Amino acid sequence: MVNKYKAYWEQCLQLIRSNVTSQQYETWFAPIVFESFSPESNTLLVQVPSPFVYEYLEQHFVGLLSKVLSHCFGTNVRLTYRIVTDKAHNLSQDIEADQPTEIDEPRPTNGANRSPSMLDAAKPQDINTQLNPKQTFSNYIEGTSNKLPRTVGISIAEHPGKSTFNPFYIYGPSGCGKTHLINAIGVRCKELYPQKRVLYVSARLFQVQFTDATRRNMVNDFINFYLTIDVLIVDDIQEWATAGKTIDTFFHIFNHLFRNGKQIILASDRPPVDLQGMKDRLLTRFSCGLIAELEKPNVELCIDILTSKCRRDGLKISQDVLRYIAETANGSVRDLQGVINSLLAYSVVYNCNIDMHLAERVIKRAVKTNNHPLTIDDILERVCNHYKVTTQQVLGRSRKRDYVAARQLSMYFAQKYTKMPASRIGQLIGGRDHSTVIHSCSAIEQRLKVDKAFVEEFNSIECSFKLKK
Repeated sequence: MVNKYKAYWEQCLQLIRSNVTSQQYETWFAPIVFESFSPESNTLLVQVPSPFVYEYLEQHFVGLLSKVLSHCFGTNVRLTYRIVTDKAHNLSQDIEADQPTEIDEPRPTNGANRSPSMLDAAKPQDINTQLNPKQTFSNYIEGTSNKLPRTVGISIAEHPGKSTFNPFYIYGPSGCGKTHLINAIGVRCKELYPQKRVLYVSARLFQVQFTDATRRNMVNDFINFYLTIDVLIVDDIQEWATAGKTIDTFFHIFNHLFRNGKQIILASDRPPVDLQGMKDRLLTRFSCGLIAELEKPNVELCIDILTSKCRRDGLKISQDVLRYIAETANGSVRDLQGVINSLLAYSVVYNCNIDMHLAERVIKRAVKTNNHPLTIDDILERVCNHYKVTTQQVLGRSRKRDYVAARQLSMYFAQKYTKMPASRIGQLIGGRDHSTVIHSCSAIEQRLKVDKAFVEEFNSIECSFKLKK
């Protein structure tokens, strides 16, 4: 019987091989080892050599894995990874795979001359939604602080552009779950309406695109693209406060989409009335649908969020430790996730139990427990210390690699941790203009997506901000 299921897995590998490049197959799929298949629970268990391989498979190939497993093993197969965490001591961890969504579909790499496989199917022409497939309603835990926005969000996803909740404007403090919620709306909408053109974009990226289109004399193309969107999701719109031309352009896009019954979803850290610099004609349009406040989660909701994440990550943490974390994380979902990730890393690397002592040690390093705001000088000091360069070198005009990296990171952190507009940040960091700040922030965001070593550097510097007294 085991040989039969192992043969099924070999069939899966053959199908995967025909749908990815040879390099992708040898790097990510060849090292996977078949462990077992349980017909009673319809669960396939496979072993992967490291957490990094698991994360990459879940991020890039979950849709392909779901298809081949359904074809070879039958529908509704539950995939579980056994991840080797410590080869020396033969330690491993079992984690159930995420459920795939429509936007997880793998993109063809070099298949222009390849014969169609049985997994290929005709799909409508679409765009890259820029959505995060892991941020769904299934892992967005409901509580009193988010019940209304979450309920309305589900309704909008099921009937985009058809309800009175258009536009849907969500606001709340940093870390309360705004980005997760608007992503979940987009993901659910794409699942229910695959033919719709759904797009998530940050306000900063929208501004970068507009600035680039202006420079290349392609503003009409830029506007025409956005006029084709069925569900437009824009995050952090407070960053447009001083971007007059960007606001004017978005005003025309907004009007067209709204008149044609397209769904618009906006997120900000403040309500429309507090958006300084925005024109009244745009603010009145923001307010004509539904404005919903997303509050920071209370302790009980934080505990529920922690419990859910522990269950998904295969962690066992006592209730008293979970409550301590929830009470200390200042109602920030990001802090909660960061603490759990740190606890997991410590427990694996040092082969220790997750107890109250370890939790206190991690929280002291990961959670900001004071209200003193960071300044540009604070940011420059910590970034310069990390790269072992001087402030004068960063503020200067040299294009030396370390200077540029420190300069761009300083601008990014200044955007994130201060309330200064891009023009003011540019003036304080070497007398540069706002477009340089916007470009630097965009460069950092792109690098964080592809450079794992840089992500570790970034987290190390950011942690020093949270330790500021």
